[in-house]
Amino acid sequence: MTQTLFRDDAYLTECTATVTAISAQGLVLDRTVFYPLGGGQAGDAGVLVLADGREMTVADTRKGKDEQGQFTAAICHLPELTDPAASVLAYWHEAGVQVGDKVTARIDWERRHRLMRFHTTTHLLCHLVPQLVNGCSITPDYARLDFNMTDPLDKDALTAGIARLVAAAHPLVVGSISDAELDANPALVKSMSVQPPRGSGQVRTIRIGGPELEQMIDLQPCGGTHVANTAEIGAVIVTKIEKKSATTRRIVLGFAD
Repeated sequence: MTQTLFRDDAYLTECTATVTAISAQGLVLDRTVFYPLGGGQAGDAGVLVLADGREMTVADTRKGKDEQGQFTAAICHLPELTDPAASVLAYWHEAGVQVGDKVTARIDWERRHRLMRFHTTTHLLCHLVPQLVNGCSITPDYARLDFNMTDPLDKDALTAGIARLVAAAHPLVVGSISDAELDANPALVKSMSVQPPRGSGQVRTIRIGGPELEQMIDLQPCGGTHVANTAEIGAVIVTKIEKKSATTRRIVLGFAD
């Protein structure tokens, strides 16, 4: 099991950790600041600093899987391989990394911050386009959100709406609700394709705006990383709107600067 420090503090850029496992899936730590691919958000990249000072590149981060292909509580750090067919396990062993080693895990902060800015913007879009989401991808260079709808969307109007919500400097609050509360309020889940993780009895939530109904912009279950205030997003624009199918409209976001 990996302690997920990024869920409590998305601004934590590094941590000390102990190697608990090494396999073909990657290197597992007892705790990490690296966010694994999930919920549409790309996995973090960065470095692992070994005890001798060497920096080993982490190109991607994924959730571990068991023999049945089900996700586990382990988070796997993947190296940068010049040969895609090369062995991940052999890479870490050849680097001399062993179970029990102490390392410093350090994310690529600039890349992570871009992911955070985009992820929060997708939540703003859920406010501007109150329709169910049936697809999402958040990368450091662009983000896209697919809405289950047939009506046309206006690119300029959505860009203006995002700018308004960014300028309003709405705070973000990380909270949680019980499984029972979520069952009683199924409309909080705005994604048709991704369900919030359950099992602990509590589901992590992201609220944008105040708790009062007239001040709240968005509230939904989410395990991703976000900025603390919408003002931190900066200039994000809608670069493209596509009709992906008769019932799907895709909105693509990009940074204006």
